[in-house]
Amino acid sequence: MDAATPLDKCPALILNADFRPLSYFPLSLWPWQEAVKAIFRDSVVVVSEYNRTVRSPSHEIRLPSVLALKEYVPMSQRPAFTRFNVFLRDRFVCQYCGDRFRAPELTFDHVIPRSRGGRTTWGNIVTACQSCNLEKGNRMPHESDMFPLNEPIQPSIYQLQEYGRKFPPNFLHASWNDFLYWDTELEEA
Repeated sequence: MDAATPLDKCPALILNADFRPLSYFPLSLWPWQEAVKAIFRDSVVVVSEYNRTVRSPSHEIRLPSVLALKEYVPMSQRPAFTRFNVFLRDRFVCQYCGDRFRAPELTFDHVIPRSRGGRTTWGNIVTACQSCNLEKGNRMPHESDMFPLNEPIQPSIYQLQEYGRKFPPNFLHASWNDFLYWDTELEEA
């Protein structure tokens, strides 16, 4: 990035005090303004910088591309039950037709329909494309002959982080790579 790079294209990757991202999906990013405030509050350590500066009447500062928190934030042991985390658990694949979709093209389906006593839980919700969801409707899997490809389970926070690494956002700055993939298992050659 050079001095002409727009400021809104200079987010900072935020790492916990152990130098792991606070989250992988969504990736823990702060806009440049929040990153600069954190530097002046002395709550972070600058790990890497862009070749871009911002100025005030009394200061000039290089924009950080990677920041690490000075105090460790304990990670939740259980992932939040959100629509997006269901999609991530299922790797953005419709559990009925097996096709991969972008998040806005997906919905979720109650395997056992709510009208039949099904609950909105990790164990009863799967990712579905819109056409498969409409086709299944409020029928049971055996009535529609539509069975999920994978059993719906509650993933661990570590499983979701691993899946999130495989679906990076549209923009990854080169200075982030070492921190996003340093704890992944190496393949033997």
